[in-house]
This record gives sequence, C-alpha cells and structure tokens, in this order.
Amino acid sequence: MKWITRERPKIDRLACPWLIKRFIDKDAEILYVPFEKVKEQAKRLNAIPFDIPEVEYTHYNDQCTFDYFIKKHELSDPALTKMAAVVRGADTDRHDLATQCSGLWAISAGLAYNFKNDTDLLKQGMLIYDALYSWAKYLQKEKHTQQPDESLLLDTFNKFLKSKQKTGKKMPSWAKELKEMIQDHIDTNLTLKELSRNLDINPSYLSREFSKHFDNLGFGDYIRKQRIEKAIELMAIPSNTLTDIAYLTGFSDQSHFTRIFKRHTGTSPLDYRKKLKKK
Repeated sequence: MKWITRERPKIDRLACPWLIKRFIDKDAEILYVPFEKVKEQAKRLNAIPFDIPEVEYTHYNDQCTFDYFIKKHELSDPALTKMAAVVRGADTDRHDLATQCSGLWAISAGLAYNFKNDTDLLKQGMLIYDALYSWAKYLQKEKHTQQPDESLLLDTFNKFLKSKQKTGKKMPSWAKELKEMIQDHIDTNLTLKELSRNLDINPSYLSREFSKHFDNLGFGDYIRKQRIEKAIELMAIPSNTLTDIAYLTGFSDQSHFTRIFKRHTGTSPLDYRKKLKKK
C-alpha cells in the first residue's frame, strides 16, 4: 500500500512511517510531496494521506497522528504506548510529557538538517525509532549513571550547582542562574523539570515563583518570547533564511515558527522581514 504525506519530515512524519512499516504494512511505500499536492497525489496514486489537515490519519485534540495510528489499528504493545507519549511531546512542543521528548526533537531536527533528501532521511529515521522502541520495550529501567563512579560524578556536579546559589537583593540567585541557562540554550527545548533538577530546586516551587521574576510570564510563554526576540535579531542578517532561523531558535519546523511568531508580533515572519528591509 502507498502512504503519502507532506515533505521535510521531523517527528510525526518519521514516527508514523516507522509504525506503518513495523506494525501495520511491512511492504508500505512512503511518499513525501509538497504540502499543497498531498491530496491531489493521494487520489492519483491511490495512496493514503496522513499527517495533514482534513484527512483521517491526522491530529485529534491534543493527540498527534502517531496516536491515531495506534488507536485505529488497535496496537496494544505497552512499548508503543510509552513511545507515543515521547512522540506526542516532541511533535507538539510539550516536552513535559516525557523526559525523552527533548532528546527526540533534538535528534530529529539534526537529522532533517543533515539529510535533505526525504527518502534518505526516512532511512535514518527508521534506525532511530527502532532504537527508541528497543529502549521502551527492554531498557526503560536502566540508567547511564548506575555505575558507582558515574553516580559519584553526578553527585559532585549537583553539589557544585548547589554551592553556586547566592542571595540576591532583587532577584534570587536561582532566578539569575535560570535566566543564564535559558539564554545559553534558547535554541534547544528546555523543560521546567530539567531546569529545576539542574538548579536543585523543587519543580513545583520553580513553577509557582517563575512569573514573579520573568516579566509576569509563565515558563512556556517566556521561552517563546525569548525565541521570537532571538529570531528578530537573526532576521537582520540577510543570509539567514526563515528556515534557518526556525532551526536556530528551536522551533519544530517553519510552520510552527510562523504560527508562534505571528501570535507574538501580529504579523508573519516574511512580512516582518520585508518591513525591516524598508527601514
């Protein structure tokens, strides 16, 4: 059977083909075409479209297309259920759903950057999802820091972080350190849980106190604001394409970048850049 979706896959459009080939249709042919041609080519080639609006295999509410495939084909493997949370979090920018979401996004973005041919990209993606499945099936309880020397190193690192805490007159030391972390890693997908662990602060406390020291914004809104401000800086450099800027500021793809940019500035990145050129 032929399955068709939009070109330049990142998360869902690699995870779903892997799921199709491994659990639904082992002889499946996966086709990538420009967004506006998916439905047209699906009819012409008698292919099943997925991960685009207004087709059966797509996002529903807070669930991504990978979730729908599992539900539709009644796949009950617990490892797939675990993977689904990771895929969903990485695909929808909700990295609080699983600690592995940020890693999956980072690897997927790197693959898409390195492989410009979608068929080659899928071939590499199949290896990534085979590995993720093996982890979910057999290795969830194993930790990299389970050896004595590794645990000692981790303890020393955490004590060092704790010793760095200082009392600030206006802003708590943890808030200053957190601000530096965010600025240093604006191109990555940080999570409040990861940051609270690095700061050695209870995540509930950090979540509650965050807005008091960061422009009265919640963690997610503040991160998005910082990314948009960084994107505006990068737009001033003519050699940076909008796709480059989306990657450099940690967005999952250009459409996601465009949506968030417009929400914050009231205009699209393309129109904003045109105005910059006129100044």
